[in-house]
Amino acid sequence: MRLAGDTFDWLCNRLVNVFGGRIVDFKLCEQIKESISQVIVGKHQTIELLLVALLGDGHVLLEDVPGLGKTLIAKSLARSIGGFFKRVQFTPDLLPADITGFNVYNQQKSQFMYQPGPVITNILLADEINRTIPRTQASLLESMEERQVTVDGQTIPLPHPFFVMATQNPIELEGTFPLPEAQLDRFLLKIHLGYERMTPCLN
Repeated sequence: MRLAGDTFDWLCNRLVNVFGGRIVDFKLCEQIKESISQVIVGKHQTIELLLVALLGDGHVLLEDVPGLGKTLIAKSLARSIGGFFKRVQFTPDLLPADITGFNVYNQQKSQFMYQPGPVITNILLADEINRTIPRTQASLLESMEERQVTVDGQTIPLPHPFFVMATQNPIELEGTFPLPEAQLDRFLLKIHLGYERMTPCLN
């Protein structure tokens, strides 16, 4: 079994991936990791696992208590790869159209125009995904698997790369909706951030 660091090094050296017809220089992986480490201190293993999932064209489920820098690490990852970042706070009254977008009638052109939702991005942070109804949770299924959204019969491709970081609070279970197996299958990794261990100071 490879450790996180070994898997990261192996993936950067062996994985051949193509973005828009151009072969990626995986030496940039180390630069991305160093860039994020300047903002998120002491989370090298978590950063490596996120990059493994990103390069593997997967998604990540972060399960931990609030206040551990989940939003910050997602923003830092988006900035480091030069991508767009959007965050959605999942609540019980959130509708699928709030995620995928919807059509708005344009009176000047006498036609419906697509209003993009937050899913049209590179890095999507789905915060507290288990607090919304299953109908809204299922709206991410097509996006995570097919890399597209369908609104009123119109299919819109998502930008590449498309990476979902979903979070859920494992402590407060009241008023939550557990993710179904069909959606858990969409996540490549499940990561626990945890608190940083304090190193004792010796005088």
